Amino acid sequence: MKVISTPQEFNEDDLYVDLKAIIGRRLFLKCEGFNFAGSVKLKAASAMVEAAERDGLLTPDSILVESSSGNLGVALSMIAASKGYRFVCVTDSRCNLPTRLLMESLGSQIVIVTEPSRTGGLLGARIDRVRELCASDSRYVWLNQYTNPHNPLAHYRSTAPAIALAFPDLDVLFVGAGTTGTLMGCARYFRTWRRPVRIVAVDADGSATFGHTPGRRMIPGLGSGVRPPLLDTSYVDEVVHVGEAETIRTCHRMARHGFVFGGSTGTVVSGAARWLARQEQQVTAVAIAPDLGERYLETVYQTNWVQDLYGEEALEPQTVTATSPPA
Repeated sequence: MKVISTPQEFNEDDLYVDLKAIIGRRLFLKCEGFNFAGSVKLKAASAMVEAAERDGLLTPDSILVESSSGNLGVALSMIAASKGYRFVCVTDSRCNLPTRLLMESLGSQIVIVTEPSRTGGLLGARIDRVRELCASDSRYVWLNQYTNPHNPLAHYRSTAPAIALAFPDLDVLFVGAGTTGTLMGCARYFRTWRRPVRIVAVDADGSATFGHTPGRRMIPGLGSGVRPPLLDTSYVDEVVHVGEAETIRTCHRMARHGFVFGGSTGTVVSGAARWLARQEQQVTAVAIAPDLGERYLETVYQTNWVQDLYGEEALEPQTVTATSPPA
């Protein structure tokens, strides 16, 4: 029997789904959404808050503030409620309504940015707003998931070792690219592991993370309007870009087999499936599923929303290409 006193103490870190029956190739999906925050972001949030407490940056009067498209905001909302901090989440119009309501139920204040900045899109506008808040009141503490070293360190110390223990013969690891905290933490760990592991980053079409021209992205989570400061492409062997219509199609395909995952997971699985389909030999492959699907019921899994934004394209295969990451 497991008994906890704070919600962040619980995280199921040893659950994998074999997707062979769904995608036609064996792919082990590491499920990171089975905790009270509902996503992999709980690890980074916990690590960043604990580091800020150790360093004396957080006091009882502090107000946590962070820019988030949703999942990290929920994780910080939960931790702030547990520890007694106030928390302000600066998000944008793409953040799902259930996610915003969940953060508010945990006592957080939500600031929604609707106009993109000239150079950084909605992400840049969110960061500008965070900086304005910090300048207005010294009680604000910005953990800054985009540059905070404890974001990737959380995955270097927990996520990657757990995968290595479960799959000692691992050949390839697929990781979605958002802030690139999960990607960099895992990639650095496996760079020094006892055997080579190919690191394939999965990014969304319209993301500028790996040097592409930024474009419209309606599904929150993966992708960025600017290059993430944490990213070091020397640790990445390949990059797969996935269109949002294909993300939706993959989410629906998994749901028809009883697995309702989030948009970020749909993107990662779609990219991994395309990459694996090109391989002539069987490989041991793991993909990280950042989230579950309940927060996407009004978007990715809502027929009218999908049809209005993507039309028939969401029901047809979309070409995905794998390239070497630019230096």
